Amino acid sequence: MAQNKIDLSSARWRKSSYSNGTGGECLEVADDFPGVLPVRDSKRPEGPVLVVAAGACAVRGGGGGGPVRGGVSQRR
Repeated sequence: MAQNKIDLSSARWRKSSYSNGTGGECLEVADDFPGVLPVRDSKRPEGPVLVVAAGACAVRGGGGGGPVRGGVSQRR
């Protein structure tokens, strides 16, 4: 399987608004990568990054009315 390297050094990460305000479990996503969605743990920003195909999940902004507002959910 071929691996494509993605340069994430200029990624602008945003935290999910669905996470709690006490620093609990939270994901961050970077939106500026066509066709893929980089995802990382906000508690370990220096840690590994999971890169998923953009069609594999949906990112919802605040006020979307869905069960995961501002977060990442699996697309069905």
